[in-house]
Amino acid sequence: MGRTVVQLTLIGLQLALTSTLLNKDDWDVYSFHINSTVTSRYATTVITSRVANRMDESKEIEFHVRIPKNAFISKFQMFIDGQVYDGVVKAKEQAQQQYTEAVSRGESAGLVSSVGRTLEEFKTSVTVAAHKKVTFELTYEELMKRTHGKYELQIHARPMQPVRDFKVDVYIHEEAGINFIDVKGGLSTKALANAITKTHVNKQAWVYFYPTVDQQTMCDNCGEQGMNGDLVIVYDVNRNNGLGDIKKSAGYFVHHFAPSNLPRISKNVVFVIDKSGSMQGRKIEQTRIALIHILNDLAEDDHFGLITFDGNIFPWKLELVQSNSKNVESAKNFARNIQAGGYTDINQALLQGANMLNTHDREGSASILILLTDGQPTKGVTNLEKIQSNVREAVAGKFPVYCLGFGFDVDFEFLKKMSLQNNGVARRIYVDSDADLQLKGFYEEVATPLLTDVTMIYVGGTNLTQTNFSQYYNGSEIVVAGQITDNDTETFTPQVVAISRNRRLVFSDPNGIVESGGSVSDDLIQRVWAYLTVKQLLDKELQLSGPEKEQVKKEALSLSLKYSFVTPLTSMVVTKPLGETIHVLHKPKESEAPQRGKPPGRQSISRHRGTSTRHRSDNVATTAAERAFEHWFSSLDPGEIIDMLQFVDGDRGFYFSSPTGSRSHKKRPTLRAPLLHRFLLKAENQTVPLCFDVSGALSLKLLHHPSRELFVNGELDSVANGGFKRIFIHFKTNQHFEIDTKGVTVRDGQTETHHTGQDLVTAGSVTMIMRNNEIDIAAGDMRLVILVHKKSSIKFLWPVLRQHPSANNTDGLLALKSAVYEEVQQVATTKLKIKNQEINVTSGNANDYSIASPLMMNCWLTSADSALQRPLADFIVPQL
Repeated sequence: MGRTVVQLTLIGLQLALTSTLLNKDDWDVYSFHINSTVTSRYATTVITSRVANRMDESKEIEFHVRIPKNAFISKFQMFIDGQVYDGVVKAKEQAQQQYTEAVSRGESAGLVSSVGRTLEEFKTSVTVAAHKKVTFELTYEELMKRTHGKYELQIHARPMQPVRDFKVDVYIHEEAGINFIDVKGGLSTKALANAITKTHVNKQAWVYFYPTVDQQTMCDNCGEQGMNGDLVIVYDVNRNNGLGDIKKSAGYFVHHFAPSNLPRISKNVVFVIDKSGSMQGRKIEQTRIALIHILNDLAEDDHFGLITFDGNIFPWKLELVQSNSKNVESAKNFARNIQAGGYTDINQALLQGANMLNTHDREGSASILILLTDGQPTKGVTNLEKIQSNVREAVAGKFPVYCLGFGFDVDFEFLKKMSLQNNGVARRIYVDSDADLQLKGFYEEVATPLLTDVTMIYVGGTNLTQTNFSQYYNGSEIVVAGQITDNDTETFTPQVVAISRNRRLVFSDPNGIVESGGSVSDDLIQRVWAYLTVKQLLDKELQLSGPEKEQVKKEALSLSLKYSFVTPLTSMVVTKPLGETIHVLHKPKESEAPQRGKPPGRQSISRHRGTSTRHRSDNVATTAAERAFEHWFSSLDPGEIIDMLQFVDGDRGFYFSSPTGSRSHKKRPTLRAPLLHRFLLKAENQTVPLCFDVSGALSLKLLHHPSRELFVNGELDSVANGGFKRIFIHFKTNQHFEIDTKGVTVRDGQTETHHTGQDLVTAGSVTMIMRNNEIDIAAGDMRLVILVHKKSSIKFLWPVLRQHPSANNTDGLLALKSAVYEEVQQVATTKLKIKNQEINVTSGNANDYSIASPLMMNCWLTSADSALQRPLADFIVPQL
């Protein structure tokens, strides 16, 4: 039987189907979940894709994933017909042997990944039998890097088709506290902005991106083929001016050091600009634009120099000058007249730049040498190792050298090695319309030195990552990880020594070590250490030769295999069903150019909710319960009053009964106080929400949307401070959904069906996706998620409106807007002012059931009528 080839490609975090055209009904990407969890700046992302073959013949489905360059893949699995096929990380030489053997048999043995601007590419495939399904699950890890005062988690989506179950879910936990969080990118504009839900509570934040099928065609770059753009989650943590943020767990530690309230250090900077013939055209034009912007940004107490070169050297001035307005304007005129042509003498240009800095050694300043080139040396000294040796000798460790490689004709490995040898970094500048912005962006990273000669000291620490840094820049961060000797935290003492202008600073804090709590898994700090160590060993290996190089390579390989990291020294061998090709996935080096000319794929993206351990508390605010009890108790007839009351504080609420030995011998039924359910109402521009209690197992109006003929009602359960027992959804006149903790009953006209398990249910224009503890419902531009929680072995439902309908005539508890209040009194009793009315409140707390792992939150407790600003009776329905 013939096979049809379909390619699934994840761009950034995405799934794609190749340009091999198929009828849409022949295949179905029916679920795609991305679960990204960031803890202590370490991001772990799990991508789960489920694909069904709707054809009457087998089909080869190709999973094609692009991940951030700094990430390491650590796990890959395929699930087919109840069987699990694992990807196994092996030494590259061992994996290569399997790859070569497959090629010799004439088989397609996988694709060596290519490099894009910020992403790397991995691919494998598997044959799926007719009317069968396959699940792909990929895990990768990355330490987030801080630049420009923020961390960025970028998700690029280009599905090439609208996808019904499309979900991106990000959870962030930072023990230092999250200072701010924002969502940017093309996928956060227009109609798609309504698909984003962002929640930030102190140390935790959640971002949900749940676009409907309709919305996936309504952004700037969206159309019939779905979305095409970026979703970028931007955040930073709270900072102090001391030692920073230190965490330890299971004998390992990680230290994040980023003081901000420090005076800037004036700098001495020399720009060495390649103007050889290969820079002609757009490259030299963009270089001129970027250079003029950079010159404008120089501080007046900075000193700078400017050198251009081809086969000859053309300094603007023979020595560094102060960046006053007169000198800056003169340098800008020089930059405007840079013309490309001639050979390339990198060696002599760098030596002259280094000499300018060496002869202008200002005390209390920081020196920087920046090279921009697009090619290889063709004049003067052309031996790469000799150039590196000459530059290292001239610099002598006194200042960093940053090398910017323009395009892919440059020998990037040569530039990277030279930068690392001189305490700098290399960066590729991509030949694109924004090349000038790339150049300016890099300069801004190093524009403001705050510390020089930074030494990180750890008494009682061993197996440390890099501890010496030539400079620390504003908006960046220094990260060090290591092991604690014998796990003895009593003697473990961290300290940072650095120079600020002319002063020697010592940062120390004996109480600064934070034990990893329940939010950090036991091995997370250890994996951060392994990740950093492997990265730095790979950089070190590049700089060495001979036996030393082999020893460092051996250490990096050993750690990569131990932690199952796909690195440049390892590959992932993807096992598959018997008789199919084994694929080998490699991690590329930055020096490799991306493969060009590949057809664009058809892609899709989704994800499932992140998991994390969070504090749970089911305490009931006693003040409200007691008031409800007193009201109920006073309504009893005297004959109903029992001899003795016994209050029991438990999950089932307050109750009383006749104790053993009561004077009454008549058997009496156990009576219970009214059942209370506590609701949270978020507040606008306030950190503390309102909360109110609802007494009894009432039926409530959750969402009524008359113009769409959509009505959602819920019946409260019998669990104190629990949730809903049943939720009913009525759409139009003949479609009805009854949801409980066991499943979903659908009545479509005269047809009734019951669904359990992980099903996709469709009735008319309503789509319902069922998972273990979540039911996702889409109806038009409304997106409702029903979470299944468990308390005292009893399950209950909690509805969350992820996306509000666009119409304004909606009503119900889920349609309520955030409360607007201000505190007007805190003496004796607390009063809030809401809509010009003062109301009494007490301090309470409540579980936030709108997230998968409920979080206990402080709240201002008041009556339902006061919080809702209308009678609770308006939200009670006579029937579901």
